[in-house]
Amino acid sequence: MIRHIRHAAVLCLLLLVALLVNATRVQVVNSGSYNGNPANRRTVLLRYGQPRGDILVGGATVTGSRDTGGQLRYRRTYRDGSLYAPVTGYASQTYGTTLLENAADAVLSGTDPRLAAFPLWNAIARERNPGGRVRSTVLPSAQQAAFTGLGGRKGAVAAVEPTTGRILALVSSPTYDPGSFAGTGASDVVAWQRLTASPDQPLLNRAIRQTYPPGSAFKVVTAAAALDSGRITDIDAATDSPDPYPLPNTATRLTNESGGCSNATLRYAFQVSCNTVFGKLGDDVGLPTMVRTARSFGFDDPNLGIPSGVSESVFDTGMNAAQLALSSIGQYDTRATPLQMAMVAAAVADGGTVMRPYLIDRETRADGSVIAVTRPNALGRAMSSRTASLLQRMMLDVVNQGTGTSARIPGVDVGGKTGTAQHGVGNVGTPYAWFISWARPTGSGTAPVAVAVVVEDAAANRADISGGGNAAPIAQAVMRAVLGR
Repeated sequence: MIRHIRHAAVLCLLLLVALLVNATRVQVVNSGSYNGNPANRRTVLLRYGQPRGDILVGGATVTGSRDTGGQLRYRRTYRDGSLYAPVTGYASQTYGTTLLENAADAVLSGTDPRLAAFPLWNAIARERNPGGRVRSTVLPSAQQAAFTGLGGRKGAVAAVEPTTGRILALVSSPTYDPGSFAGTGASDVVAWQRLTASPDQPLLNRAIRQTYPPGSAFKVVTAAAALDSGRITDIDAATDSPDPYPLPNTATRLTNESGGCSNATLRYAFQVSCNTVFGKLGDDVGLPTMVRTARSFGFDDPNLGIPSGVSESVFDTGMNAAQLALSSIGQYDTRATPLQMAMVAAAVADGGTVMRPYLIDRETRADGSVIAVTRPNALGRAMSSRTASLLQRMMLDVVNQGTGTSARIPGVDVGGKTGTAQHGVGNVGTPYAWFISWARPTGSGTAPVAVAVVVEDAAANRADISGGGNAAPIAQAVMRAVLGR
C-alpha cells in the first residue's frame, strides 16, 4: 500500500512539475509573442486601464486622461492641443502614437522598468507602475509667438538654445487637435479621415519631417566653407564674381535681385544676398569642401533624433559644377528641415559648435522623482571660431542694414539671413520664404536663441514673398518671447 501511495505521490509531483514548466513556458518564455499578438486584447486593456502619464511644457501639463467608463477606460486628452501637437504628437487608442507620445511611450504608459522600485518583482508579478511624466524643453511663450506669427499659413518654426541644443519652440502649420481622434468612436474615425484626406497635410510635422530648398539661407554654409578653406581671407575685399554669372558648361546665366553684385565683397554679397557671388564661390571652393562643410552642420545625417526621428537634410554629393553652383545658393537638390536651418544659425551664434538638438528635458516618476535628465551634447564643429565671428558680423549687417531689417529688436543684437527659395517646374511655384537668425542682448557674448522660419503659403502673392517680409517678423516675435521683450 505504501509503495502505491509513493508511486502516486511521485506521479502527482511530476504532473505538478510539468504544470509549472508549461506555465513558465507560457508566461515567461513565450510571453513576448503572446503580448505582441494583435488578437491579445489583455495588453490593450491593461494599457488603457490606468491614466497615462503627462507631458509638461514650462512646468505645466498639456496632456491628461479622461475616464470613459468603457473597456478602454482612459482616453488621452490635450490642453491647447493644436498649439502643442508638433511637440506632443498624438496617443490614439485606434491610430497609435507619434512624436513625444511615441518616443517616451514606455515612461508615459508605465511600462518602463526604471519607474519601478523593484523592477524584477514587477516583471514577475506583471504589475504596471503609474505612468511617468515627461518634461519638454519648450518655452510656452516662444511656442505661442511662433504659432501666432504663422497665423495658420503653411510653414514651420524651430527655435533652439545655441549653447545647449534645447528646443525652445517647434511649430508646424496647419496643425490639428490630437484629442479629436484619441478614442475609438465614430467621431474619432471621422476626424482622422478628415485630417488624412486634407491636401494641407495637417498631420505632417513640417518643422522636423518636411524638407525644403533653403534658398539664400544656405549661403551661411557656403560662406563658412569659403572662409574656413581660405578661399576668402578678407570679407571686405572684392571677389572675382561677374554679374550675371554663366553657370559652368551651360548657356544658363545666374542673376541677382539686387544691384552692385559684380565683384562684390563677401560682406556686401551676404548683406544683399548676391546669387552670383555665392554660386561662383561654391564652385571655386569645390564639391569635397562644400560636402564636408554641409555635413559638419548636420546635413546628410539620417540618424538625427530629438528623440523623435528627424528627416534627413540633404546636400548632394554627386554634382557637376553648374549643379554645385546652384546648390551653393540653396537650390537644385539641396533640401533642409527648419530644425536643420535653426542648427545652422545656432552654430554661428555659438562660435562654430553644433549642439545636438533635444526636446526632452527630463523624465520622472509620477511622484516627481527623476529617472533621467538630458545632458547637452555637441555634434561637432561646423567652422572655426574666427569664421563664426566673421559670420556673426555679416549676419548683424543683414538685420541692421540689409534684407532682414524687420527682425530688429531694440537693445538686442540680432543676426539673420533671409532666403527666397524657388520651387516647382520652371520655378513657377510660389517661393518659400526663409529667415534664420539668432539674438543676444547688446553687450552679451551669449545668444540664448536661434530661430528658423519657413513660410510656404500658396495663397500669397508671389511678388510679395520674401524672407525679410514674411518670415523675419515671425522670427522676431519668437526671439522677443525668449528674451522677455
